[in-house]
Amino acid sequence: MATIDRFPETTSVHDLPVTLSRESSVPLSTQLADWLRAAMHSGTLAPGERLPSSRGLAGQLQVSRTVVTEAFQQLYAEGWLEGRHGSGTYVAAVEVFTPPAERSHPRRAGKQEVRRSQAEAIDLIPGNPWVRDYDKAAWKRAWRKAADLPPGANPDPYGLPYLRELLAGHLRRARSVAVGPENILVTRGTGNGMDLVALALLGPKARVGVEDPGYRVARSVFAARGAEIVPCPVDEDGVIVDGLPEDLALLYTTPAHQYPLGGRLPISRRERLLAWSRRTGAMIVEDDYDAEFRYDVAPLPALYGLDPARVVLLGTLSKSLAPDVGVGWLVGSPELLATIAALRDELGDRTSGPVQQAVATLLESGDLDRHLRRMRLEYARRRAVVVEVLGKVCRLHGDTAGLHVLAELPDALVPGIIAAARERGVLLDSTERHHHDRARLHGLVIGYGSASLSEVKRGCQIVAELISSIE
Repeated sequence: MATIDRFPETTSVHDLPVTLSRESSVPLSTQLADWLRAAMHSGTLAPGERLPSSRGLAGQLQVSRTVVTEAFQQLYAEGWLEGRHGSGTYVAAVEVFTPPAERSHPRRAGKQEVRRSQAEAIDLIPGNPWVRDYDKAAWKRAWRKAADLPPGANPDPYGLPYLRELLAGHLRRARSVAVGPENILVTRGTGNGMDLVALALLGPKARVGVEDPGYRVARSVFAARGAEIVPCPVDEDGVIVDGLPEDLALLYTTPAHQYPLGGRLPISRRERLLAWSRRTGAMIVEDDYDAEFRYDVAPLPALYGLDPARVVLLGTLSKSLAPDVGVGWLVGSPELLATIAALRDELGDRTSGPVQQAVATLLESGDLDRHLRRMRLEYARRRAVVVEVLGKVCRLHGDTAGLHVLAELPDALVPGIIAAARERGVLLDSTERHHHDRARLHGLVIGYGSASLSEVKRGCQIVAELISSIE
């Protein structure tokens, strides 16, 4: 095995004193990962230090580059390392995890710790993506191109025609949805899309089904347009089709990754849902909010692709790029889109032209696709940490896709764990606030989009400790 030597103060981090044994039965990549892990654990490698490039370290150790990249990937997944776009690989600020038996009771421990301010807390509340690491050059190129165009006097209520063409290609690649620009209307995001659908399809006092638990914004938007909200129960697979009311005008659902329980609606249930829609005449609004992010599973087809006549598909860049961009899309029949476009014209509702142009440039250049590929890997590392740490102390749901998982727990434990975690600087969410009716499944909704890999690991370790000490 590798020997571990304490760095002298003058040693450069680029001259790591690593020795690997080719006689050992332990793979070289494992030996290297063990050495680096031990060095970071002991403080030999300090948080924030930059590691050599994989090529440089491979040359120093006289091993293949694959040996180094495999070791780095393992340590990324465990939270020991973090990447900074265009800058390199750095030692993460990792809190060493002490087993629960060796710590005091969480409530007493919380009083002994220095309480973090809200700004310093580890935010594991779902809802936001990672926006602190992006391709600055691509972002600047997109906005320079947008600035070259003169401001428009008569904005197209459908959105820029060129962007609609590019979005059609994006949906074919990302979601296997075969549509043309005539099926796409550019919105300001999912909430705007829901509001436009409500204006076009709902009459006074129309009954609208919304998943329960489900997305609170959907309930608010449809209720604001005069709809009667009908809670529709979900289980760990998604909306329960059997027993859906026969008199709904519309059903809002999140079949790719149910929010917040995380289920993926199975094919058999999707077919029954569409059959229910055809029988009752109800339209289905499919929110595809984070469908680009999948782990270890093949994508399921969008409901829209199975029956375009019965489904309106909503998408957004708020999870795949950033909420601040304010661009989404609504996919539907040309007839429905014509109605919505006329309503937008009357209301003066529009999506910013320069923003649309910037998004079009990101799509046309391939920069958005490259960003998505990079973020899939980044989120996969964080998801792996959540599963590794929390999967040992509770049952997890919805870990195959998206940016959050549900950690199922007895209802009585949840408030105490949330309060104790806050004392120790970790912000958590529960299923309770997502319910419209009586809660049926309880636990913590763990979001891993807006915290760094090391923060996710540290936060989950604290939560795991709290769960273990209470149970």
